[in-house]
Amino acid sequence: MRSIYKSCHHKNYPLKALLFAILLAIFLGPIGLFYASVIGALIMLAITAIIGSITFGFGLFIPYIICIIWAIIAVNTCRMNMIKVSRKTNETDISVELNLYGTGQANIDTGVPFLDHMLDQVARHGLMDLTIKCDGDTQIDDHHSVEDIGITLGKAFVQAVGDKKGFTRYGYSYVPLDEALSRVVLDLSGRPSLDLNVSFMRAMIGTFDVDLISEFFQGFVNHALITLHIDNLKGVNSHHQAETIFKAFGRALRMAITKDERQKGMIPSTKGLL
Repeated sequence: MRSIYKSCHHKNYPLKALLFAILLAIFLGPIGLFYASVIGALIMLAITAIIGSITFGFGLFIPYIICIIWAIIAVNTCRMNMIKVSRKTNETDISVELNLYGTGQANIDTGVPFLDHMLDQVARHGLMDLTIKCDGDTQIDDHHSVEDIGITLGKAFVQAVGDKKGFTRYGYSYVPLDEALSRVVLDLSGRPSLDLNVSFMRAMIGTFDVDLISEFFQGFVNHALITLHIDNLKGVNSHHQAETIFKAFGRALRMAITKDERQKGMIPSTKGLL
């Protein structure tokens, strides 16, 4: 084994394997598979250490082939977890891709910059991979785009959670941002209900009408089929108020969809259906 180790190091196989793995990690990182590629790299390094002294033909390529196979498996697994939903009306054309169990990667282009910022917070703090594209009639105003994005995201969410077997079901979060503090509590109840309590200090955040925040959440709730309570407990800066709401929403969703090993395979309801 010592001779194999020396031969392996003499031929710089670990270094070559590590460089290859780093390139793979950089390539997979944007699609939320960085950690999967790191695991693959570790496996590759272990295999390289074992067979690194092989100097004949095909044997030299075995570690690289195994690492590539691992990457293919990881990519396919990610695609299986990705839900894609499109919705087109005379007012908006929207596509959503959602992976509930991602790494917080977001690619948001709604045509409403402030909403892009808020949805990026949901993805990041909910550890979801989220892509949203919207072509809407923003020349009129942002109302149709914001509401329809909530609807389309809700449709993607309800598909992603499926029968909710093994889920925690309930989620909550308190999030502060300087002087602002918000609380979000939700239930994957199968019943749409929204209770939103926030008094914004301004009617506009830049060019964004704060009334549209309720339109987004109402659209989401109606199609995600969840019970959602949102309370802004304090705040004097409207941007801070809104941001704490969306961050807390993302974290509450993350808690609710977390799998509970003690009720694996069970629907978290005495009714047997959610």
